[in-house]
Amino acid sequence: MSNQAFLAADGQLDGVEPGSLVTVDGDEGHHAVTVKRVRPGEGLDLLGGRGRRAAVTVADVAKRSFTARVDRIVDEPGPGTRVVLVQALAKGDRDLQAVEAAVELGVSAVVPWQAERCVVRWGGEKTAKGRQKWESTVRSAVKQSRRAWIPEVGVPSTTAQLAATIGDPSVSGPLQSADPHGPSGSPRLVLVLHEAAAEPLTARVRAALQDLEAGSSLGEVWLLVGPEGGISEPEIETLRAAGALPAVLGRHVLRSGTAGPAALVLTRHLVGELD
Repeated sequence: MSNQAFLAADGQLDGVEPGSLVTVDGDEGHHAVTVKRVRPGEGLDLLGGRGRRAAVTVADVAKRSFTARVDRIVDEPGPGTRVVLVQALAKGDRDLQAVEAAVELGVSAVVPWQAERCVVRWGGEKTAKGRQKWESTVRSAVKQSRRAWIPEVGVPSTTAQLAATIGDPSVSGPLQSADPHGPSGSPRLVLVLHEAAAEPLTARVRAALQDLEAGSSLGEVWLLVGPEGGISEPEIETLRAAGALPAVLGRHVLRSGTAGPAALVLTRHLVGELD
């Protein structure tokens, strides 16, 4: 059975070497001690969030923290192709279900999308609270899946804002970590999942891969998933005009909370991230 995993504080694992002692406190330490009941001698994984994983052995437990000795450090590389889920807000926490599954399945970033037909509307304090729930869901899913990379939660965006980002590399987008053309200047493919699209997702991704110059890679694939009521035709046209390509996932119509994770797995397989 794999070790339980906990998140280290930002930068806490930088420069840490085997034999070092690391203390985890705050909410994470309290959760580990009171909920997960970690005990001295237990082996754990500490996740740095940017690819660093520390295998540790618990040395001491306090009321709201624990101290562990580092046994081994592993630096895991990031993906060659980042897959970003742009998920429309949905009622019944279906958007959060999609985010949780996507994190467990290897998504690189998630972006809340305020599409026209979203029943759930963010604004004012709701935006801050909503994004906080997404971030909490991401962190929980990272620990569940033992990932060493924490996916970024992007800025909530309207269709017009997404189109501006897609169509003009100089426009600041929803992701701080995103290059206008994907990582290291590599191409970015933006797909809008739509049941009436003529081209399958598989064909879109394969065509993009075939168009790459020798030695280059596909930097990012963005998957846009609409709300329960679907993506409106004006939105499709706006996104298409900006450079996004409509794609159909399969012959069956999936729920808003299911389509993204399904498309994510298929895309990561096609770009070689699951080989």
